[in-house]
Amino acid sequence: MYDKALVQEILKQILTATDKVLYRFEPVDNVSFFTNSPEGMEKLDSICMLLIAIGESLKNIDKITNRTLLAAYPEINWKGAKSMRDIISHQYFSIDAEIIFNVCQNNIEKLHDTISKMLGDSKKQ
Repeated sequence: MYDKALVQEILKQILTATDKVLYRFEPVDNVSFFTNSPEGMEKLDSICMLLIAIGESLKNIDKITNRTLLAAYPEINWKGAKSMRDIISHQYFSIDAEIIFNVCQNNIEKLHDTISKMLGDSKKQ
């Protein structure tokens, strides 16, 4: 058994981070926004920092739950989300803005919805 209160707190932190990513990504309409303006580069930097935090938090959940919780929600590519953290952290100066753009456009909302579902399910237990 694992500490459900701790996991719920981490899930809430991830949910907050996904909200921030979605908010910060709103004005981004194409990849060049990230790369061709100081404002875009700041958005890219701030989003990357949140993606690092999300990935690290997911790794912590896996450790705490002995890899059981995330596996129960296969709609998300958890390995990819956790790997994103490693790529950004260890290869920061060669980040591909197009990949970050695609992650924000295609994956963050689904991650947000799944984390919300996980929180709701955990309160029922």
